[in-house]
Amino acid sequence: MKNLCARFLLPLGSAMLLASVAHAEVIGSVDTAFILIGPDHKIVVEAYDDPKVDGVTCYVSRAKTGGIKGAFGLAEDKAEASIACRQVGPISFPKPLAQQEEVFSERLSVLFKKLRIVRVVDSKRNALVYLTYSDRLVDGSPKNSVTAVPIDKAIAIPLK
Repeated sequence: MKNLCARFLLPLGSAMLLASVAHAEVIGSVDTAFILIGPDHKIVVEAYDDPKVDGVTCYVSRAKTGGIKGAFGLAEDKAEASIACRQVGPISFPKPLAQQEEVFSERLSVLFKKLRIVRVVDSKRNALVYLTYSDRLVDGSPKNSVTAVPIDKAIAIPLK
């Protein structure tokens, strides 16, 4: 039993703790279905500031399940999201970027589903490309959304 706990439950708890690291600022929401008991189903719009690129914010809209399960965080949200990243201030790079890296993740169910945002550097076009998708432990979703932030040619994107 002790071995089972060490092999499965501790890593699972650690993964859940790490999944909550990305913080989104809720910008707004709209109700999509009335639920008699618990919160309504809705679409939320959240803002994520890129932690490694000053001056870039990504706006993500996604479904949020309501009802009793939604109220207690037990509902599994749909694997659908839309993303739009924009320059919201002067762009600067405090440190070199990886060619491709996950910049945010947020859980969409209690254990197995996450919304992910990945940044890819397009050096040829001097742009930052952001991709959002969801994955599951067993079977992810092919539903995705992509956006790009062009960087002024006078600013070189530093790579690791």
